[in-house]
Amino acid sequence: MKINTTEALKKLAETNSPFLTVFEHGTLSVEVYEPEKVDLQQPHARDEVYIVISGSGEFLNDGARTTFQPGDFLFVPAGIEHRFENFTEDFSTWVLFYGPEGGEQA
Repeated sequence: MKINTTEALKKLAETNSPFLTVFEHGTLSVEVYEPEKVDLQQPHARDEVYIVISGSGEFLNDGARTTFQPGDFLFVPAGIEHRFENFTEDFSTWVLFYGPEGGEQA
């Protein structure tokens, strides 16, 4: 199975949404995400991983702020407030949701 980044972003551009699900298998759901100017997401019911495709900015995760750039891996446990801030216009990221509602046990 292969998902091409360029093709995924092209399909996303054809929608009226900042995200598009591109693959699902079991509890795994893979999306491509490209917010415009403001990231309005709310805490999610499952654990989540971001892998930054392009762009840079700041990531707020449970009150902790860090910078990000292409290739970075960001993890958010289920139910935690998080969002991307001060990101460049070319920002896009892979989003991977997995595991049970409420997140996996550490």
